[in-house]
Amino acid sequence: MTAPPLGRDYRLLWSAAVSSRLGDALRTPALALLAATLTRDPRVIAAVTVAGQLPPLLFGLLGGVYADRWDRRRTMAVVDGLRAAVVGGLAVAVSLDRAGVAALVTVAFLLAALGTLFDSASFALLPSVVPPAALPRANGRLQAGSAVAGGFLGAPAAGVLFALAAPLPFAIDALTFLCAALLTLALRPTPPRPRRPETRPRRPETRPRRPERGPESGRARTVWREAVEGVRWVRGDAMLWRLTVATAGSNLAISGLMAVLVLYALDVLRVPTAGYGLFAAGAVLGGLAGGLGAGRLAARLGTVPALRLVLAGQAVALTGLALARHPVPGGLALAVFAAGTTVWNSLWASYGQRHVPAALLGRVGAAQRLVGLLTAPVGAALAGLGGAAYGVGPVAAALAGVFVLVTLAVWRLLRPVPPAPAALFHRAASRATHRDA
Repeated sequence: MTAPPLGRDYRLLWSAAVSSRLGDALRTPALALLAATLTRDPRVIAAVTVAGQLPPLLFGLLGGVYADRWDRRRTMAVVDGLRAAVVGGLAVAVSLDRAGVAALVTVAFLLAALGTLFDSASFALLPSVVPPAALPRANGRLQAGSAVAGGFLGAPAAGVLFALAAPLPFAIDALTFLCAALLTLALRPTPPRPRRPETRPRRPETRPRRPERGPESGRARTVWREAVEGVRWVRGDAMLWRLTVATAGSNLAISGLMAVLVLYALDVLRVPTAGYGLFAAGAVLGGLAGGLGAGRLAARLGTVPALRLVLAGQAVALTGLALARHPVPGGLALAVFAAGTTVWNSLWASYGQRHVPAALLGRVGAAQRLVGLLTAPVGAALAGLGGAAYGVGPVAAALAGVFVLVTLAVWRLLRPVPPAPAALFHRAASRATHRDA
């Protein structure tokens, strides 16, 4: 069968996402290098990293609310414009030798906070750009493009550009944000969403209406109630909730692995220091292959069966990585694991985009990401503490064991379930409000 075309708007959206990812890959290492030139205190350098990790946990649900309230295309363009201004200001400060640690922490926090709104709007916009049947392929190609832009282009170039001129990677990052904003504005405007969908006929008034109590009394609900609606939808859809919990469980092991991977590669697998970049490139290749194959796998097996297969394959790959004692089998296992991670992320997003009403996509996507990311800092912290106490070899084995346990538990849970009750959709949709920016 012929795959459904992705179309012009998808190509624009893909180009905007890849451009933005390229800038991120240039900026993130450059921020770390810049921090290292200012101080050698590990606590201060870590503060820059933490500043970029907090906003998704603090403001993720809020970003989902406004992604559903505002026009998503314009929201993404405005956010990218603001991010360009923030990074451009940092480039000017670096060129004038006025960038201190406080400035780096502030920039990292602001960019991550704006990113929560952008991610929610982007997740919710994609189903209006491509047909439902093409969502797995569309998400897979987004993941593949991000892997190439980040792993093959941005990350290797960041150190070279920083060595040439410290402001250079930040100036290029600002340009990529501006380019992404213009590409997003070139998308065709989506039809306006209804403000309050009617799900049943109104009854005639039988008693006088209550008097108005102020300008705020006409609002259907507060921002907090809108955010909770997204969480309730995720919790009320059995399969979506199971996939989200599975993501959180696997992220516990994945974040722990990322925290000790460099030490495991150098000390256990005996990867030469000069060859670590090549070792890490294997993971990028795996992610690229997974992104390009996600759509085919879903079309052949179905989304949920494909997710079960991917999880089992990742458990085998991570076990192989924990048992490996040579760079070649270790690198191959890491590549397979990275491919599975990309396929999982693509199909997990596609399932939500196909089964969640458009009016709730921003909030539901934000709730999915929030729950999925809650375990990440815990996994990284436990892996760091365990590595310091027992060594990275036992920690890798323990992480593989955690992933296998998650796989065994989720394997039984990922079975076909009845869809979310229609009443849940009608109740949420009837209370949804949408405001254009």
